[in-house]
Amino acid sequence: MKTAGMILLILGAIGTVVFGIQAMQDSESFSLFGLDIAVSSANWTPVIISGVMLVVGLVLTAQGKK
Repeated sequence: MKTAGMILLILGAIGTVVFGIQAMQDSESFSLFGLDIAVSSANWTPVIISGVMLVVGLVLTAQGKK
């Protein structure tokens, strides 16, 4: 169980970083009355799934230490 948790933890962390950077690059910003406003057209589903994998991997790894 600890090995599966470590794999999910590593894949979740990598996915969160990669998809997070990609989603941030898909956003556009413009200035309106001196305020910088960002509009995102990114698909946030891969970031959410990677975050869930990260948390599940963390929980499984912590359970394996007992």
